[in-house]
Amino acid sequence: MNINTKDYSIQYDRATETVTFCGSFRLSHAEEWAPIVELLKSTVDGEPKTITLDLRKLEFLNSSGINMFSKFTIEVRQQKHTQITVKGSKNIPWQGKSLKNLQKLMPALDLQLD
Repeated sequence: MNINTKDYSIQYDRATETVTFCGSFRLSHAEEWAPIVELLKSTVDGEPKTITLDLRKLEFLNSSGINMFSKFTIEVRQQKHTQITVKGSKNIPWQGKSLKNLQKLMPALDLQLD
């Protein structure tokens, strides 16, 4: 499943269980986030061992987006059968600060900042 808009794109590679995010997320309403939440939930449905969220090309994420990733992390943690790896970039300021908070929600989360 893929999502493409003028501001962002999301690609899901089922073979590697990797969801790649690019662009800028400036969404504010729950209905705007719904397709993204559905895509993330569908990745967990198959109970993969690990899901990788590749955020290295996600230049901007507002507080609604951080909240969405936080809720997703909590849901995966509660299921106990899937691990999360998050790939981020040290060159994108929000990522160094905000992604570390996901580890507080799921201490086993593998955070890789390049």
